[in-house]
Amino acid sequence: MTKKEERKVIFASSLGTVFEWYDFYLYATLAPFFAALFFPKGNDTAALLAAFATYAAGFLVRPFGALVFGRLGDLVGRKYTFLITIVVMGASTFAVGLLPTYSSIGVLAPILLVTLRLLQGLALGGEYGGAATYVAEHAPDNRRGYATSWIQTTATLGFFMALLVIGLCRTYFPAAEFADWGWRIPFLMSLILLVFSVYIRMRLNESPIFQRMKAEGKGSKSPLKDSFFKYPNNKYVLLALLGATAGQGVVWYTGQFYALFFLTITLKLDYLTAYQLIGLSLLIGTPFFIFFGWLSDRIGRLKIILAGCAIAAITYFPLFQGLTHYVNPGLEEYAAKTPIIVSADNCQIHVFATPKTVFSDCDRVQDFLTKSGLSHERVPATAGKGVVTKIGDKEVAGWDEAALKAALKDTGYPTTADKSKVNYFMTMVILVIMMIYVTMVYGPIAAFLVELFPAKIRYTSMSLPYHIGNGWFGGMLPLLATAMAAATGNIYYGLWYPIVVATMSFVIGVLFLRETRHRKIQALE
Repeated sequence: MTKKEERKVIFASSLGTVFEWYDFYLYATLAPFFAALFFPKGNDTAALLAAFATYAAGFLVRPFGALVFGRLGDLVGRKYTFLITIVVMGASTFAVGLLPTYSSIGVLAPILLVTLRLLQGLALGGEYGGAATYVAEHAPDNRRGYATSWIQTTATLGFFMALLVIGLCRTYFPAAEFADWGWRIPFLMSLILLVFSVYIRMRLNESPIFQRMKAEGKGSKSPLKDSFFKYPNNKYVLLALLGATAGQGVVWYTGQFYALFFLTITLKLDYLTAYQLIGLSLLIGTPFFIFFGWLSDRIGRLKIILAGCAIAAITYFPLFQGLTHYVNPGLEEYAAKTPIIVSADNCQIHVFATPKTVFSDCDRVQDFLTKSGLSHERVPATAGKGVVTKIGDKEVAGWDEAALKAALKDTGYPTTADKSKVNYFMTMVILVIMMIYVTMVYGPIAAFLVELFPAKIRYTSMSLPYHIGNGWFGGMLPLLATAMAAATGNIYYGLWYPIVVATMSFVIGVLFLRETRHRKIQALE
């Protein structure tokens, strides 16, 4: 294949995948905003966790999409399978823009929203494996890491595109109009992107390796069985998950989504400024996907991926503490001089709140402190007393929001990040560093997974570990990290989740996985 043809394949595959990630990440970006639109009121943290749970639902179903569409891709073809996935994704996203909110139809609103998120997750579960396999099977052996790294940029570019469109809408529309109907516009735009994507992909030819495999009758008749119930392929699926994609997934979502939520929810930075900072870090970091893909063609895929996991695990605590220091120094100073102690015995975390959920006084106090971005210590209740909250030298008995707000005000709590005190340069340095980690683990991963499995079951075999690693380990990160922080009263405690998973992948990858860059993927056996 000529370089011109290679560029056409990369461009067409990547462009459609960018649009599909855009569709998927619209909800992710607006998850805190959707908490007030589609979930019952009464506890902001519980509503936020419900919004994150819906966000996570789209990720949890991705492995099932990988099974359905991966099998179809190995039986019918790469091209036609990811044509189907992009139609399902675009239609589901467009439908979100038409959904009535909780105030209009009650509990049916979150049910419909979850259903559409599940359809999005199924579609994305089939999209990535198809695009990565398609590009890899067109690329020459010595440029496979470079060629597939363009596919790896699509998730970040889709996220950037979502941030840009949402940011423009929030700038153009007054806050009340955006909350009322303006939020629908980014979702409705996906119909235009869908038509364009289908047109581009219809002009592609099938993968040459798949065509030769079908012509020679060497395809698999049961890709699921051959992938997951035959040794040694099932061993490689498990090792790819635990030793590579799980760590890659948590590093990716920590550096992009959890960083965004930490800036806006915990550090009280306004949404537009946070979007601009994250968006700029994405733009600066995106070329490094290509760099690490190119580098993996020369020094290997695995060592770059595992190095990214290890460095991230070691540095996440100081990096996020650095964000607090440089973004909201007032909050850091306040937390240092104002100890907060909650005395209570019946605190719970309601991850899936419903209209029938009953919140205790302790739940409400904990919710109030968590959404205020404040760490607190929890101790057993004093005999004969309910929840008692000590904020510095102020003491508040029971659940009394007005009294708690007054106590914070009296002790000098900064309600928002002071933009005049934000150290934008150092904040960008930290965000770009975390973005570099993302590019290290993600840039070479497609080539690594493609090379790990034989052609006849490649689509199925690579899709499942990728989407469990990213959809389950990575997609659950905002939900679990937020719940862990709320449960412990420590705004940084949720970081233990990505640290433990990334460390696990580093250890398993070093011990049990081997380099793949010299493998010839044209072999059909």
